[in-house]
Amino acid sequence: VGPTGSGKSALINDIEVFARNDTSTGRTVLVNGDYPPEEFVRDPAYKPVALITQNTRCLADLTVEEFLAMHVRSRKIEDEGIVDRTIDLANEFTGEAIRPAARMTALSGGQTRSLLVADAVMIAAAPILLLDEVENAGIFKERVIEVLRAGGKAVIFVTHDPLVSLLSARRIVMRDGAVERVIEPGGREDAALSEARRLDDILRRMREEIRAGNLITGSAGA
Repeated sequence: VGPTGSGKSALINDIEVFARNDTSTGRTVLVNGDYPPEEFVRDPAYKPVALITQNTRCLADLTVEEFLAMHVRSRKIEDEGIVDRTIDLANEFTGEAIRPAARMTALSGGQTRSLLVADAVMIAAAPILLLDEVENAGIFKERVIEVLRAGGKAVIFVTHDPLVSLLSARRIVMRDGAVERVIEPGGREDAALSEARRLDDILRRMREEIRAGNLITGSAGA
């Protein structure tokens, strides 16, 4: 977390490329106190990090099925059902159904982000997942966090969303391009989390009504 321009996205970008004083920040990322193995950096089959950014535009005019199958081949995975299971999982994250024959370039932002998260979980199987402002795509963020936790992933969210922040075990506070401090609430924010969930549910229902073309004439909390 941190104000706009505090270096949040730059931090996860450095982690994703295993920066060695070769990015604009001058940061070096170590693994267990040492430089990462070369295959972590160069070989997709061994890379332990998956990054999903705010830019979800897909330049390859492939179907969803073809896109995922290409990733399966790059990871040297031999599992005939993994593409279908990945699409099924992606559909748990979005209210807009994703179909295997749909073109990647025709997917909405929410569909694309949902598919990329499912891809990172099922196909990349990366133990470390970096998500840049997951809330902006309109996906079911609590379900995403639930699945990631169940899979034992180490997840770093870049977020301005109070609910996502409160659902996290730790908060890294960024300022002026550097980590200012790390907060571990340890259950002290349970009341705030409950209130954030309530307010988030109200906003979700309001969004659905507005998208459906309806007027909201009653109480928002009704």
